[in-house]
Amino acid sequence: MNNSVYKVGDLAEVQTGPFGSQLHQKDYVPSGTPLITVKNIGENRMIENGLDFVSEKDTIRLKKFLLKENDIVFSRVGAVDRRVFITQKYVGWMFSGSCLRIRVVSDKLNPRYLSYYLGSKYFTDYISRIAVGATRPSLNTEILSNIEVPLPSLIEQNKIASILSSLDEKFELNMEMNKTLEEMAMAIYKEWFVDFGPFKDGEFVDSELGLIPKGWEVIRLGDAVETLGGGTPKTSMKEYWEDGTINWYSPTDLTKANSLFSVGSEKKITNLGLSKSSAKLFPPYSLLMTSRATIGEIAINRTEASTNQGFITLIPNDKIPVFQLVGWVKQNMGKIKSIADGSTFPEISKGELRDFKILVSSDIRTFIELNDSIYKLIESNIVENKALKETRDYLLPKLINGEISVKEADEKAKNVI
Repeated sequence: MNNSVYKVGDLAEVQTGPFGSQLHQKDYVPSGTPLITVKNIGENRMIENGLDFVSEKDTIRLKKFLLKENDIVFSRVGAVDRRVFITQKYVGWMFSGSCLRIRVVSDKLNPRYLSYYLGSKYFTDYISRIAVGATRPSLNTEILSNIEVPLPSLIEQNKIASILSSLDEKFELNMEMNKTLEEMAMAIYKEWFVDFGPFKDGEFVDSELGLIPKGWEVIRLGDAVETLGGGTPKTSMKEYWEDGTINWYSPTDLTKANSLFSVGSEKKITNLGLSKSSAKLFPPYSLLMTSRATIGEIAINRTEASTNQGFITLIPNDKIPVFQLVGWVKQNMGKIKSIADGSTFPEISKGELRDFKILVSSDIRTFIELNDSIYKLIESNIVENKALKETRDYLLPKLINGEISVKEADEKAKNVI
């Protein structure tokens, strides 16, 4: 396939969002026009958790920063390899000064094709190398405008975008399903451990948490489950990292995935690295919780794993299943964050978390049975999403370079949808 090569700036407008005197965090309001910041940008998808909003007055004043369908929004600082493609759902939202917007203005270029190209490993590796800044990589309009993009014919672009979109649409469907399933699981947790619905006709006794069903206990979290911290092997010691097989999580793994179950960490350590650091190996289906800076991101690991020091990991047992721990952390997150302190960034220690109280149910088996199929379906959807992403990432460069035909790619995509 003979592709012409163009610079992004020849085919699109690149613009930085409003910041400073135009829009400051103090101008955010409880509800209004949603504002996309770095925390809302995933891998070609929107992360809607923790949205900020701007007022109607500011929306009118800053209308040139409102988003249109087919815009592409990049993180300007930090995770500069992330972007989100704007679909109809997000039209009229705004992007902040921590972001850059690409708006295609040429009929030679399919915006969705461009978004996929800007998510290819070749591009993300390249942009991570050339991004400016010693401590936090950052992008600017000049860098993005000068990115070169190989362009097949518009017909080919449309076909490539259609195939890859079919994978992303299934991915998003699974994410939406999981959101509903997680809400169901949380409703079950509250019915069981907050409202005591299944036990309302039985006898209740007083406790330090108020009235609880007879036969239940209130105990310290630290006495109910094992809690582990983490550590980082020396990065200068190659033998601690090279060919590592043990998942080693950093908080970025959780924020980037935004997923209840984890399919793996970006970095892995060796057994030697594990033994020569304060990192701890813990069993599958434990609950990881970030405990510093960004507090309260959670994930369930599917294989043995370890973490850096930015986590507290809760190890479930026969009395306290992981299903209960997930609900408990979500239910108590406000309290957990309220006691976090630190001169540099907020942090909660293992000791502080261990002092929290948790209920031990006298009939935990029924609770487990109510949750088991829900969590298995959530996990299944996440595993399927991993296959969808891997297929997309495999097909993308081969389609662009002409190493695989559109027909072959379409068949491979259908095999995983």
